[in-house]
Amino acid sequence: MLTYLKLKELGQSNEKRVFCTQDFDKCVHSRNFITFGYYKGNQPIKMSLYPSLEDMKVDQMARAQVAHAAQAAYPPAYPSSGHSSGYSASAPPYPTTPTSKPVSDDKLASLYPVLDEYMGLQLPQHMQQYQSTAVVPASQNTVAVPSTKPTTMVAPISGNSVGLARAQVTHGLREVILCKDGNGRVGLRVQAVNKGVFIILVQKNTPAAMAGLRFGDQILMINDVAVAGFSMDDVHKMIKKADPNRITMVVRDRPFERTITVHKDSAGTVGFGFKNGKIINIVKDSSAARNGVLIDHNLLEVNGQNVVGLKDKETSAIIREAASPVTVTIMPAFVYDHMMKNTASSFIKKTMDHSIPDL
Repeated sequence: MLTYLKLKELGQSNEKRVFCTQDFDKCVHSRNFITFGYYKGNQPIKMSLYPSLEDMKVDQMARAQVAHAAQAAYPPAYPSSGHSSGYSASAPPYPTTPTSKPVSDDKLASLYPVLDEYMGLQLPQHMQQYQSTAVVPASQNTVAVPSTKPTTMVAPISGNSVGLARAQVTHGLREVILCKDGNGRVGLRVQAVNKGVFIILVQKNTPAAMAGLRFGDQILMINDVAVAGFSMDDVHKMIKKADPNRITMVVRDRPFERTITVHKDSAGTVGFGFKNGKIINIVKDSSAARNGVLIDHNLLEVNGQNVVGLKDKETSAIIREAASPVTVTIMPAFVYDHMMKNTASSFIKKTMDHSIPDL
């Protein structure tokens, strides 16, 4: 039985809502509870999202510097005492305005490490601008209120990465309108997985490639017909019989896939090894380890460029030539193997669209 608790954070006005699997006394004393989230009143506090751990640490460090500078520049104004004493209420025994000049940035610089040396990263030039403009100093006696708007991605290091933008996986739905080429083909092949229909091949220079279909997309409808439970042959026949001038598909964006942004170290490596496209090892204390890259996952894209079917040395060359950070798209190996079990790798390598997608 789950017991619902609301615990006040010490020294804060925010509530921490938890679910307890034991009775109240045992739960509180053993701290055996699961955090559900932070609330202010009845409104959840929206926390920032980051594409990588390095982005999060650099953002937190920059905000700490700005907060320390603002605190030094604007000391808190203490309320006047209402109790009887030797001092009048209009003349408190302590200063209520700054008695010295604000601390300069040069003096604060020694309090925190230099950002371009943090975690061995070579930070881009725009990061220096971010450091000074990430937070607008608040005016005196103002209070920061957590935003209740939808959370946006904060990326002080990765914000200018074109690969991050190309590799975005939304899991959302979109409608795609295709036509057939001169040979009567649309340029895709599908596979049935768990009663769903998934794209396993998008051929280069075909209507499917030009429409932006990608490996792992799930087809939900074709010409207003739901295809859940259809076999691979059923879908291929349906496409073959469709009007060559207009084929409408409703597609879910790659539900089995996720992206991870990693940063190269001083040697230009990202911290994981792979064989036949499957990740087999993670380097300790690397960016891959810090950001949650897992073994037994297949590499599908590097900075949005499809690498399915490529030889390992070709994929390695793409990673090596890419600027840091690098965003990889991965899928659990057991799902990948099930999708590709009846498809020859040589055919995939020869026909798959490996071009760099447009933004």
